[in-house]
Amino acid sequence: MRALVLHPVLSRARGSRDPEDALAEARSLAIALDLDVVDAIVVSVPRRRAGTLFGEGKVAEIGEAVAAAGIGLVIVDGALSPVQQRNLERAWKAKVLDRTGLILEIFGERAQTREGVLQVELAHLSYQKSRLVRSWTHLERQRGGFGFLGGPGETQIEADRRALDERIDRIREALAKAVRTRGQHRAARRRTDMPVVALVGYTNAGKSTLFNRLTGGGVLARDMLFATLDPTMRAVEIAPGRRAILSDTVGFISDLPTQLVAAFRATLEEVVDADLILHVRDVAHPESARQAENVREVLAALGVGEAAEARMIEVWNKVDALPPADAEALGAIAARTPRVAAISALTGQGVDALLAMVDAELAEPTHDETVTVGFDQGRKRAWLFDRKLVQAEQQTEDGYRLDVRWSERDRSRWRAL
Repeated sequence: MRALVLHPVLSRARGSRDPEDALAEARSLAIALDLDVVDAIVVSVPRRRAGTLFGEGKVAEIGEAVAAAGIGLVIVDGALSPVQQRNLERAWKAKVLDRTGLILEIFGERAQTREGVLQVELAHLSYQKSRLVRSWTHLERQRGGFGFLGGPGETQIEADRRALDERIDRIREALAKAVRTRGQHRAARRRTDMPVVALVGYTNAGKSTLFNRLTGGGVLARDMLFATLDPTMRAVEIAPGRRAILSDTVGFISDLPTQLVAAFRATLEEVVDADLILHVRDVAHPESARQAENVREVLAALGVGEAAEARMIEVWNKVDALPPADAEALGAIAARTPRVAAISALTGQGVDALLAMVDAELAEPTHDETVTVGFDQGRKRAWLFDRKLVQAEQQTEDGYRLDVRWSERDRSRWRAL
């Protein structure tokens, strides 16, 4: 479908986003939906109009451009009220989507797992319910029939809202079951004593590329917004004999729809419960600092907030996309800053140092001990060697005497074998 992208600039308030960068992101969102973006324009809005957002002259001007280019979809990179959306569709004779609607469409296309599909549908229905305020004329007429569906005199808008409420309740019940199942899975992982490391970050920051680099996994990693939607978990060796579970999650974005934050709360609980969080940043992006702040805002909405800072490493990714002098300077800053690693997930630069940092953050106090393993306990002996815990070994008449250096967690797991 041929599409036009508009980024309305409502004010030039201090700290507001750069309009051209915001427009580029909106265009990328449209491309992520496989739309044919004919043009992308920054539109100044000196005064917000209640009925159309834009002024009368600008609405007419855009309408002429839409008709001339045969555009079927206009994306407004901002929030539109139901009335504004309806009036603009009438004026431009084209479908109109605001930022929330566009992101919901992308999520709807990308969801693969049943839980992901349900979460997207819940978010979409919550959004659609807010549109049932005189958005379309057919919603204003009275229902006919015999009163079996809501009784005589019920308007179409009331019936539609009731149907949405019923579907939303069913989805929430299904998601509640999924939450319980996910909780059981987390409990099972805890019993393996493998720490969980969660990747978070702005969309397209390179989380999936780093995930694949560390795990050898086949997660979709493309230069595209929201390439990853459904969470993926894999085991990764962070040091000889030390493994962790790495979790790749959906990317965040500025002005993330509140419906999505609520719907994906269950999935993002993996982040809340993680032993360590890797905040992946695209340091080559001109708005890297603002993107990082958006991520912190979403984490705060999830209830992580400041508590996450104590178990978070900032990963400054895509240093390969910077000029050599800038990359070198950034690396020097990272080296002097606690819990910061400068890397390129694409080339592998700095990844070994990042793993060493992760290992140090997850490391537990160790102590030396001597244990005896019988000749018939080959599994217990092999377990110690596999995890590089053996410092020295001596064979005796009864078996093997091993000098080991381990943590209390290692000791408990070994004794449970």
